[in-house]
Amino acid sequence: MLPKILSNYLDRIEREIIKCNKAYIENYDEEILSSSRVNLRLRLRFSQNQLLEINEAIILQGKSFKFLDYRYHFQDADNQLIFRYDSTPHFPNLPNFPYHKHLPDDVVSADKPDIFLVIMEAKEILYLVDS
Repeated sequence: MLPKILSNYLDRIEREIIKCNKAYIENYDEEILSSSRVNLRLRLRFSQNQLLEINEAIILQGKSFKFLDYRYHFQDADNQLIFRYDSTPHFPNLPNFPYHKHLPDDVVSADKPDIFLVIMEAKEILYLVDS
């Protein structure tokens, strides 16, 4: 059984995803490895065929989360990158190494974003696209 803090986090993500208009959940996988370790993998497909893919490897340490790895990838209907945040250690010269954000024509230093802000960022981009 998961501790309440971890269970609440996963429930909150699920509720936020369900609230996404014009989207459906293509895949939602909570892999519970232990009472303190969870891998989350989900794919949210939007009405114009854009894809938001979320991957987190989380471990609960006391009352806080440690993210062992993360990747938040958003692409358009033609499979072209809109943005991706990740912790893959492949840009050692960036100030927040290994944390960074991929843009269509650049890679910039970025802290690990809150998953709810990533979902909001994708929805805001879609709102601009759909306008």
